[in-house]
Amino acid sequence: MKITAQKVFVANVSRTNFVFVKLYTDEGYEGVGEATLEWKTKTVVSALEELERVLIGRDPFAVDAIVEQLHRDSYWRTGAVFRTALGAIEAALLDIKGKALGVPVFELLGGKYRDRVQCYANHWFFGATTPDQYAENARKAVAMGYKALKWDPFDVADLEMDRKQRRQTIDIVAAVRDAVGPEVDLMLDVHGRLNVPTAIAMCRELAPYDLRWIEEPTPPESIDALVDVRAHSPVPIAAGERWFEPGKFLEALSKKAVDILQPDVSHAGGMGETKRISHMAHHHLIPVAPHNPVGPVMNAMTLHMSVAVPNFSIFETVSIDVPWRKELVSETLQFEDGAILAPTAPGLGVELIEEACARYPYAPYNVPLFDGSMNTSGVAAGAATLSNAPKT
Repeated sequence: MKITAQKVFVANVSRTNFVFVKLYTDEGYEGVGEATLEWKTKTVVSALEELERVLIGRDPFAVDAIVEQLHRDSYWRTGAVFRTALGAIEAALLDIKGKALGVPVFELLGGKYRDRVQCYANHWFFGATTPDQYAENARKAVAMGYKALKWDPFDVADLEMDRKQRRQTIDIVAAVRDAVGPEVDLMLDVHGRLNVPTAIAMCRELAPYDLRWIEEPTPPESIDALVDVRAHSPVPIAAGERWFEPGKFLEALSKKAVDILQPDVSHAGGMGETKRISHMAHHHLIPVAPHNPVGPVMNAMTLHMSVAVPNFSIFETVSIDVPWRKELVSETLQFEDGAILAPTAPGLGVELIEEACARYPYAPYNVPLFDGSMNTSGVAAGAATLSNAPKT
């Protein structure tokens, strides 16, 4: 079997653009991967196009050899753009191989450790601006079957927060905790926007609300800053979505910077690389909760990896999205009792509907963290809906 062609597809989803890559073979098997890189769409598309000439004519079964060659022959080797493209290519190769062998991709990663992965909801808070609105959205998410919720209540924080901002954040968290009760896990995402003393202060002030974790409290460049926060925080600290190299994860583990590690299956260079990072965390007895807030193919990639690692903790899902997300792929997810069941279909178990992507062409978006639009970016066109839960 030989790879005969590669195509890249882009679909606008009102907050960013999904990027999909598809590989074709001379035996009719096709494989899909996702290379969505939030707010760097055209850059990652160019990276995928650069890799195409190396893939044509190769045997898609030689997954590790191809990935290693692509990594070796990329002189710069690292960074979010290249590693995201690499992760998507690996996924498409594994999808082809799984289909040809008649097995789910997790079998190619060593087999499954579990039959179901517990989920938490993200994006459920889109559209909320007041504590009461956050509370109402939280109740809706729980009614959908979720037993854990994550969100960013830090408004326009940029290194420091004034008293009004701190009080607003605390009021929002208090309202959500009161709305969902003590049995639902709550996690907060800071998106790396605080300095060390502000992060420590907020961790202490938010501790009474029984949080499962506070995520990325400080900017991702400094592991030492995260070490300082964790040493003084009564709340567990999670991080890792904006680290790309295995060495960065090793530094964080060695310095005891995190309680929960959050590699992104795509941005870290693929399912294989993320599994190796997860095993590295396992040696330090640190659980893994992979970053997974984007498209449906990435969701499948993360699901297979999560099934196949021993120290998996909880799975991030998009509970609210544009209605046309459902048009872009066909998938067979089974969601029950707050968890997604391990896939059974060969390959990734998700098929791209190519013509649907053309109906939603690329549009540029800015990072919504510092302009107050974080909780409304997904509903900019008034199209988002809480009906986009995993299929039951």
